[in-house]
Amino acid sequence: MSEAQKPEQPNLQDDVSPEELEAAMAANEADAQQALAQIQGELAALEAKNAELADQFLRAQADVQNARRRADDEVSKARKFAVEAFAESLLPVTDSLEAGLAVQDATPEQLREGAEATLRQLKSALERNKVLEIAPAPGAKFDPHQHQAISMVPAPGQEPNTVVGVLQKGYTIADRVLRPALVTVSAPN
Repeated sequence: MSEAQKPEQPNLQDDVSPEELEAAMAANEADAQQALAQIQGELAALEAKNAELADQFLRAQADVQNARRRADDEVSKARKFAVEAFAESLLPVTDSLEAGLAVQDATPEQLREGAEATLRQLKSALERNKVLEIAPAPGAKFDPHQHQAISMVPAPGQEPNTVVGVLQKGYTIADRVLRPALVTVSAPN
């Protein structure tokens, strides 16, 4: 088709009156104002929510810092006073020893009785504080986690690596070896 044969496009401005055009523009402006008001309302709501979340975050952060500080204080106090209960349980032992030493004319039997009673008090105090003896019986299997072999001796009739004798008792505290038992062990045949 040539230029002359093309149908003419209608011009919308020619078909629309100025009043209609003004009304359409006013409607578009009203729609834009309404959309702007809606967006501003959403923005205000989001800003309020953001402020609320920021406040909650700051409060949570403060709570965490307070909890951490309280936990640090508790750990510090626990370390500081951990020995308090143990020391308190040893005070009767100290009292018994002082009372025994205060007696001037005690017989050897009385001294022995007092020493045995004091030893029982001491062992009881240790047990209450989870300090337990390691005293393997002769013939018990050697345990390198709880025993320290001082020497190996020939022991006919015993299996190799079994305890023959205890030279010094060991101790555990809450299932942790405080001091291993010093033992002699049977040598391999």
